[in-house]
Amino acid sequence: MRIGELAARAGTTTRTLRYYEARGLLPARRDEHGHRSYDEDDLRLLEQIRTLQDFGFELEETRPFVECLRAGHPEGDSCPASVAVYRRKLAELDALIGELSGVRATVAAQLGRAERALGELAAEALVPGGPEPRCELGGQEK
Repeated sequence: MRIGELAARAGTTTRTLRYYEARGLLPARRDEHGHRSYDEDDLRLLEQIRTLQDFGFELEETRPFVECLRAGHPEGDSCPASVAVYRRKLAELDALIGELSGVRATVAAQLGRAERALGELAAEALVPGGPEPRCELGGQEK
C-alpha cells in the first residue's frame, strides 16, 4: 500500500509516517517507481506505536516494541527489552502518583484551612458591630 493509504488506515498523517521513517521506526521500502511501499506488518507497527503513545510512552520508548514485532514476535511486548520499558514506565507512573498524592494532600489541607477561615469570617459578620463582608477580588470592598 502507498503512504496515503497507510496513513488513513492508521489514523495519522503522511508527515508523521515520514517522521517515523526518518527515526528508523518504520521501514523505508520503495517500489519500482520510487514510491514508498507498506504492508499489513507496517500497519501493525503503527498501531503498536500509537497505542503506546496513547498510554503516555515517548516515541523513543516504543522502539523496543517495534523491534520485537520486526523480529517476528506475535506481540511487541514479548521481548526482554519491551518488558524493561514497561518496568521503567511503571516506576515512573508510581513516582508521579506519589507526587500527585502529596499535592492532593496539600490542596486538601489548604481547602480545609480556607473553609475554616471563611466560616470564622461569616460568624464574625453576624456579630453586632462585626466586620462588614468584603470582596477580596481586586482589593475592592463591597
